[in-house]
Amino acid sequence: MKTPFEMALIIAGFGGQGVLFTGKVIAYSGLLDGREVSWLPSYGPEMRGGTANCGVCLSDRPIGSPLVTRPDVLVAMNTPSYEKFIGAVKPGGTVIYDATLVAPVTARDDVRVFGVPAVRLSDEESLEGISNLILLGKTLAETGFSTRETVEQAIRKSVPARKGHLIEHNIRAVKLGMGL
Repeated sequence: MKTPFEMALIIAGFGGQGVLFTGKVIAYSGLLDGREVSWLPSYGPEMRGGTANCGVCLSDRPIGSPLVTRPDVLVAMNTPSYEKFIGAVKPGGTVIYDATLVAPVTARDDVRVFGVPAVRLSDEESLEGISNLILLGKTLAETGFSTRETVEQAIRKSVPARKGHLIEHNIRAVKLGMGL
């Protein structure tokens, strides 16, 4: 008998880094895959520059609560977020952080940890401002929460029309992250 799929993720960083958009793409991918989904954003009143995080639950079964207190996956885009959530990740979980901005101070040997220089890569690859999707690509490659094709479809559905010119850049950033 196949074990039902369940995954809880926290994506965290500063407002303006694409934290909520990243979570939205993951959640939309889950919907396209026919899964049960919850997406719960949390951000301070400062918004841009303040702290932001979102919890995403993907499951083959109904989701009892949208709160993510013990994530399977942490995507940390800054040091305060890394420090805040690293201790909550389930043993055996996955931690992906932006090595350009995060200086990890808490080491754990019971989780898989991947540092990705996402901001540096986004600058080098003329993908400024979308380092979040490089991290999303790495998350996809390491966790298999969906397929690349489904994530691309979710990006096309999630990017607002006024930013439609960025769709291909977003997809390129995901592919770049997957290849790391």
